[in-house]
Parts: sequence; structure tokens; C-alpha cells
Amino acid sequence: MRTSGIGGSLALLALGAILYFAVTVETSGFNINTAGIIMMIVGAIGLVATMAMGTTREHTVVEKDRSVVVDP
Repeated sequence: MRTSGIGGSLALLALGAILYFAVTVETSGFNINTAGIIMMIVGAIGLVATMAMGTTREHTVVEKDRSVVVDP
């Protein structure tokens, strides 16, 4: 789950940066640059949240009993 959270956040950051810095389209009623800024902010918040949840997660260790058989 942590990998998909990081990947999704980085994708939002990258797409937002492309929309903000590289796209120069003028539309009426919708600003593509504002959408890029919003995507970058959401991606950054998602990245911070994913990293914070990943550091507080508990790790469970499962040990199995192994019996050793020695041939006489």
C-alpha cells in the first residue's frame, strides 16, 4: 500500500507540474495552471501522509517452529 501511495503522489506532482509549467492553453472559465497547482498540492499532501503512515506502521514478525531431525 505504501508503494502505491508514493507512486500516486509522485504522479500527481508530475502531472501538476506539467500542467502548471509546460501547458499554455487559454480557456474561458477554467484555468489549467490553477488545476496544476491544485494537483501539486494534493500530491505533496499525499506524499507526506504516506510517508508519515509508513513510519508509524508496526511490523509483525512471524516465526515458525522448525524441528531438526538427525539421522542416527
